[in-house]
Amino acid sequence: MIQEIKYKQVGKFEDTKFEKIHNEIFNDSNYASVLVAHEIAELIKQRQQEGRPCVLGLATGSSPIKVYEELVNLHKKGELSFYNVITFNLDEYYPMEPENRQSYYYFMHQHLFDHVDINPENVNIPSGEVPQEELDQYCIDYDLKIKQLGGLDFQLLGIGRTGHIGFNEPGSHKNSGTRIITLDHVTRRDAASDFNGIEYVPKKAITMGVSTIMKAKRIIMLAWGHKKASIVKETIEGQITSNIPATFLQNHDNTTMIMDNEAASELTRIKTPWIVSQCIWTDDLKVRAVTWLSEELQKPILKLTDKDYNEHGMAGLLTIEGSAYNLNIKIFNKVQHTITGWPGGKPNADDKNRPERANPAKKRVIIFSPHPDDDVISMGGTFSRLIEQGHEVHVAYQTSGNIAVTDEEALKFAEVAQLLDNDKKETNFSKIIAFLQNKTTAYGDSIETRKIKGLIRRMESYGATRYLGLNDAKVHFLDLPFYETGEVKKNPVGENDIQIISDLITSIQPHQIYAAGDLADPHGTHKLCLDAIFETIERIKGQKFMEDCWVWLYRGAWHEWDIADIEMAVPLSPDEMNKKINAILFHQSQKDRVMFQGEDAREFWVRAQERNRNTALLYDNLGLAEYEAIEAFKRYHF
Repeated sequence: MIQEIKYKQVGKFEDTKFEKIHNEIFNDSNYASVLVAHEIAELIKQRQQEGRPCVLGLATGSSPIKVYEELVNLHKKGELSFYNVITFNLDEYYPMEPENRQSYYYFMHQHLFDHVDINPENVNIPSGEVPQEELDQYCIDYDLKIKQLGGLDFQLLGIGRTGHIGFNEPGSHKNSGTRIITLDHVTRRDAASDFNGIEYVPKKAITMGVSTIMKAKRIIMLAWGHKKASIVKETIEGQITSNIPATFLQNHDNTTMIMDNEAASELTRIKTPWIVSQCIWTDDLKVRAVTWLSEELQKPILKLTDKDYNEHGMAGLLTIEGSAYNLNIKIFNKVQHTITGWPGGKPNADDKNRPERANPAKKRVIIFSPHPDDDVISMGGTFSRLIEQGHEVHVAYQTSGNIAVTDEEALKFAEVAQLLDNDKKETNFSKIIAFLQNKTTAYGDSIETRKIKGLIRRMESYGATRYLGLNDAKVHFLDLPFYETGEVKKNPVGENDIQIISDLITSIQPHQIYAAGDLADPHGTHKLCLDAIFETIERIKGQKFMEDCWVWLYRGAWHEWDIADIEMAVPLSPDEMNKKINAILFHQSQKDRVMFQGEDAREFWVRAQERNRNTALLYDNLGLAEYEAIEAFKRYHF
């Protein structure tokens, strides 16, 4: 059982008084997933020793992928057999053909069933092909089969941003059984990238009901990333309500929610631990507490009083610091020192209180960009500033980004190219046009089609970097192999990926590396790209030049660093903000129809502008200088 495995849990037992569901928090979602897989494996082995079947309830989506990878790994090593396992999946889109790549039938076979020795007759996945007039009886029979087997021994869950478990959307009753339901718009929007647009996402699904789930003997729910933070807090600390079906798990006596730090970030004991217990006041926690109080009371840091601290559970902090006056100045100065107009370091200046070193005055810099537009979206202003201040700037696009180009966009370019070609029948462009005109699935592009989509993004990148003043020779397209599947699902990062990054870093020997620090998404391209960089750094950190290399992490288009995490804040003028927007607009294929926009329907340039302005406003509200916009960075210490 997971309780028997030693975890490094954030917080003590007495810190969890607001929480109504047992939970464990991890720094690394991959490690947490492995532990969950081992609990499942131990249960399977226990049932084998007892001569009994092991009945598992399984989930789909990105959250359990690493769990399934580890189960497959255990099987391949000869440590686990599935001969006694019977599975029941939570849900399936309706209508949906099993061979469709967006089906959960396809997902489960792709990630688990095709790689282990489970008896195909023991695999139960709701069918998206049942005639509508037979659905009610089909759903009754699905529940009855589970009941006849003695119920689920173990149920694995994810949690949707609406609080759904399975596809039990808001409004689902606690006594609900397996049934057909209508999907919430938020759920369909979250699935849009898998279907190449929300208009192609089915509006209905078959789902195991809340009542069926609640009868499982053991439940583990997974939650990764900051996008799940608010719903995790409501699920664990809020009232039980059908508006958030996951809250029903508060009444289950053997449920554990497994989270990473970002998914847990809104929990009271994590965000404001001083409210629930005595704290060890580290320097980081002091900054977090004071900036939180300033935001909470909408008062500048230097105006906070002893009374403000005492009334918000921080009397112990004042005892350490002596007074609000002393504490305010200390934290104000610390936050102020993050601000710099010299992201590469200010030459001939005292750098004791600056985020970057003064020397060398001219630095070699690599900006790693997971996709061909993350550089300008996330740090376009800083990118431009580094060039203007005379640093040797290189940008490295880690993936081609071809999957984010729509078929319509590719078809347009192929048709233009074909018209410019004399031989219109036998060119690659005619092959691409024919492929796209007859394409029936969302993904699975031909090699030629992927190439033209990648070239579209490559030339857009050149447009942006040239506009910022960067020489083409300093632009590197790595086209990491892990990405080139033509599908949303990527291959694991491999040795070839690591070698390509290593070769670039060792050839340039940078003083600064900028990378996308989107640690929240354990299965997205950004996370895989960052993992590849971290692994590379780990391998080459012993080389002499790495002693003088600093790594700065920027956020993507969806989320900013918390104020207490920001270690370098680069202010932008109105003209610099406009220049950044213009650079983003060179990426026309990503402008009017964003393939992977997440929960924010706005274009990337609008999101970037608002995020940078909001960061500046935050600094202003804390009582610091007022700027048009700010790009923020956190240093990675290796």
